[in-house]
Amino acid sequence: MLDFLSAYYDWIKAIHIMAVISWMAGMFYLPRLFVYHAERAEVGSDLDQTFQIMEEKLLRVIINPAMIVTWVAGLIMLSMGAFDWGSVWSWSKIIAVLLMSGFHGWLSKRRKEFVAGVNTRSGRVYRLANEVPTVLMVIIVVSVVVRPF
Repeated sequence: MLDFLSAYYDWIKAIHIMAVISWMAGMFYLPRLFVYHAERAEVGSDLDQTFQIMEEKLLRVIINPAMIVTWVAGLIMLSMGAFDWGSVWSWSKIIAVLLMSGFHGWLSKRRKEFVAGVNTRSGRVYRLANEVPTVLMVIIVVSVVVRPF
């Protein structure tokens, strides 16, 4: 489909990997910020405002653009034949990526709750949520590199 890009496949893959690393860094850090925000900041306090700024910038400047670049580069590679529709590993990767994107949306919604001053979740919930990107990352990396199925 995108034959003119085939000469740039390695560059597209490199961009994809760098974007994934950036996306994952933010996905690991944002729930940790939420832990401290939920446990240490009173609504309306200076600390609350500081956390809100940090969370918003992390999403807007790092996580959102990295996710977009990850998806665009991944879809380009998919259109170039990098996806094996008949292999389980391909499907486990795409399902895990979809779940990661859904988790990204969940985190974005939680940030809006902090902004509105209506967060009802404890630091413990966010500590548990902090494990989600790790589990999904393991599934994605093992699916692509080891291809156990």
